[in-house]
Amino acid sequence: MKNEGIQPTTTMEKIVTLAKRRGFIFPNSEIYGGLNSCWDYGPLGVELKNNVKRAWWKRMVQGREDMVGLDAGILMHPRVWEASGHVEGFTDPLVDCKSCKQRFRADHITGEKCPECGGELTEPRKFNLMFRTHLGPVEEAAATVYLRPETAQGIFVNFLNILNSTRKKIPFGVAQIGKAFRNEITPGNFIFRTREFEQMEIEYFVQPGTDEKIFEDWLEERFNWYVNLGVDPERLRIREHTPDELAHYAKKCCDIEYLFPMGWSELEGIANRTDFDLRRHSESSGVRMDYFHQETGERFFPYVIEPSAGVDRATLCFLLDAYHEEPDKDEIRVVLRFHPELAPIKVTVLPLSRKEPLVAMAREIRSELARHWMPAYDDAKSIGRRYRRQDEIGTPYCVTVDFESLEDQAVTIRDRDSMEQIRVPVAELVPVLREKLGF
Repeated sequence: MKNEGIQPTTTMEKIVTLAKRRGFIFPNSEIYGGLNSCWDYGPLGVELKNNVKRAWWKRMVQGREDMVGLDAGILMHPRVWEASGHVEGFTDPLVDCKSCKQRFRADHITGEKCPECGGELTEPRKFNLMFRTHLGPVEEAAATVYLRPETAQGIFVNFLNILNSTRKKIPFGVAQIGKAFRNEITPGNFIFRTREFEQMEIEYFVQPGTDEKIFEDWLEERFNWYVNLGVDPERLRIREHTPDELAHYAKKCCDIEYLFPMGWSELEGIANRTDFDLRRHSESSGVRMDYFHQETGERFFPYVIEPSAGVDRATLCFLLDAYHEEPDKDEIRVVLRFHPELAPIKVTVLPLSRKEPLVAMAREIRSELARHWMPAYDDAKSIGRRYRRQDEIGTPYCVTVDFESLEDQAVTIRDRDSMEQIRVPVAELVPVLREKLGF
């Protein structure tokens, strides 16, 4: 059976420790004791996360003629969320323990006793996951707005604007990357589930009747995106939702799951949303939002295929899958084998000593590399320690400037994965690295 016997790359504890020590991800507001399930991306983390988003945009928008982009506002008219069903239906059933006062999702509890203390639980009640705030200076019901729980609705309400301004013809898609907020009751597992998160979503508009084939095409496209960026396909699988799992608007939904340390969990969802959203917004707003097919003269509400990925989950997946431990002499070498496109630092320049003019030459090389990629400069401690540090943050290549470099105008390139070294002239450094990095 596929995936049988495969194990996670490491524990969540190890990755959390590495992430903080090396500047990928920090606990939010740590000096005040932290804020539950909130995290800050550090110097390396923001580069990794930006590279994930850049790789997605490059493939999904820049690389396709049938896609355009959008950046809709986080705050939207409250009627948007009424029409979409979020005000009424975006809820979790909650129970409280009468003894220890802890709160749980009712669908995560088996039995009638508190899983923490064994106390009696209250009857389930509905809890809306949207964060509420107020527009303007007066806190009253008429001024209530919501922080968006998904980016999709910004695409739907702009459907006509996009159609009229781009003159796109169906099938076409709209892509968006942006923050969303859900007042989750049980967040956790590091950045896997948080109350503030970022989404990479596509709403792909198709003619009814073509939706099933296009759904399968997108499922394959999105699965391969992770594999092409280095994720082990053995740690990926596709799971179709059962009828009782499907959202009220969905005809079909499949999750691309990854083997996280806590087990198989959703990495990305691909849903067939049918014509639910455009039809509901058309009815609610009174604005006609159907599509006119010029070739056939037919009017219809397009069906929508939605590949929806979490930036934070994808970042965690790439971080976990890149993690390797391997014996090296009397110690363990920790290596993050990031795909070059995702690696936070592409190349680090290492002068063999801090003496001039070695430092001047190394800094000049670093400045030249910065015109092409994100480089770093490191002159602290022994060269062996510096190599290990770069391995642990996933830098594909190190460039060592030694005293011979002053004479022969050549440097040494060291490969992260093989640890092999080659000598190249400084004048050829950029083209050689470009060939090795692949861009």
